[in-house]
Amino acid sequence: MNPTQPAPAQPTADTVLAEIAGMLRTVLAEYGDDDVVIGITTSFNRDLELESIDLVSLAGLLEERYGRRVNLAEFLAGMEFDEIIELTVGRLVEYVVWSLKTTQAG
Repeated sequence: MNPTQPAPAQPTADTVLAEIAGMLRTVLAEYGDDDVVIGITTSFNRDLELESIDLVSLAGLLEERYGRRVNLAEFLAGMEFDEIIELTVGRLVEYVVWSLKTTQAG
């Protein structure tokens, strides 16, 4: 790395939340719901009523934005069914921030 170049900025929860909210609006636009308020406590199932195909779309958008460093399928595979049903945007944000910091440090 060139010492005169600044190190890449660490991802913040606010930045990642804004990016994920934008991705979710893209997914929800198919249903005409792209103006929904999305925050840390927003639930994928209860609040957004996402179907499994919507999670596949979201996974594609996450990979497009962050590369293979963020793997939604792997993240969900480590959960129990009731955890997936109760999944919030905040929990996904935490996972993305953790994944980006981990791959950046390694």
